[in-house]
Amino acid sequence: MNDGSRNEMETARPLLFEPLDLRGLTLKNRLVVPPMVHYRCGPSHTCGDFHLVHLGRYALGGFGLVFVEATGVEEVGLINENDLGLWNDAQAESFKPLVAFMKRQNTAIGIQIAHGGRKASTQSAMQGMGPLTEENLRAGSKMWQPVGPTAEPVANGWLTPHQLTTDECKAMVGKWAGAARRAVQAGFDTIEIHAAHGYLLASFLSPVSNTRNDEYGGDSTGRMRLPLQIAEAVRAEMPSTMPLFVRVSSVDGAADGWNMDDTVAFARELKARGVDVIDCSSGGISGAATAAQVTRSLGFQVPFAERVRKEVDIRTMAVGIILEAQQAEAILQDGKADLIAVGRQSQFNPNIAHHWAHDLGINTRFEDWSPEYGWWLEKRIRTLEGFATATGVVMRR
Repeated sequence: MNDGSRNEMETARPLLFEPLDLRGLTLKNRLVVPPMVHYRCGPSHTCGDFHLVHLGRYALGGFGLVFVEATGVEEVGLINENDLGLWNDAQAESFKPLVAFMKRQNTAIGIQIAHGGRKASTQSAMQGMGPLTEENLRAGSKMWQPVGPTAEPVANGWLTPHQLTTDECKAMVGKWAGAARRAVQAGFDTIEIHAAHGYLLASFLSPVSNTRNDEYGGDSTGRMRLPLQIAEAVRAEMPSTMPLFVRVSSVDGAADGWNMDDTVAFARELKARGVDVIDCSSGGISGAATAAQVTRSLGFQVPFAERVRKEVDIRTMAVGIILEAQQAEAILQDGKADLIAVGRQSQFNPNIAHHWAHDLGINTRFEDWSPEYGWWLEKRIRTLEGFATATGVVMRR
């Protein structure tokens, strides 16, 4: 596979910190902040100060690509009433200060467009990620009827969704296309379609949740129809130079659910429609967003990315308990993925990209840090000589 980087065998620079070309976009390294929902939108579901500071710090921390979290393509598709939206021009305009800041830091900025489906109108993660309770409603939480492939709820106690009619499914395609068009207008470098974790598109894909008998249900061809039509429509709104990601739940983790064979077949169809990267997550078809009967361990989802990459010949992004630089570098060197997404560990340490560069023996004089930080840290090296390392680790004798 031509991965668009410089000749990896002729440089000592770790592959994790080699550039990667995706269509007309060049990422400065392979480290990505994936979408992570924080329920802190501004008025009318706009992007405000929180997201500028929250996501901007990852640009200062050295990441090559940062994604804005799941952003609703329509109001009924919000997972929670405090989520971002992209169904009108005012919302699109609100992202422009963030986009401009990220680009000034030479960090690519993407947005994940999403629809909560039958998991819309639910609690925030901090409340439990389940159905709204009477206590939530007394505290002022809003409730509305979600939509889905059928009128079956996610699980007992969850809201009963409205089953989308065939015509409503066709109309849904235009809502995603409109969000993509606004994302392009706002200046984003890339778009990711959220087709994972039991939300609308994942619920159409899975035989667990899609028991329709029209053209949007039935066999795998029917169940894939709406997500593939949306991928086509989103791609049509994007410049040819702009890469398109799709996040998938590689496996449902449920008996007779969506599995890796399904994901490989879906990825082939996505590639044929101009998708550039498959972001390989898992779970969520029943219960909370990432709930799955999948054993969790270091890099537990990496095999999903590896299989899709090898069998479909498409770039993949690995995500899920990737905690150390050496672990991330080995995933790339072994050809298991092309990009490394670091979610919760980046929340713990927003400078983790810079720190991993030090761990892998580069950036020894802080040359890749933003100069407002790197200048001071480089000058400190002499001060620490003899009793601490350049990164401030005390030498104990």
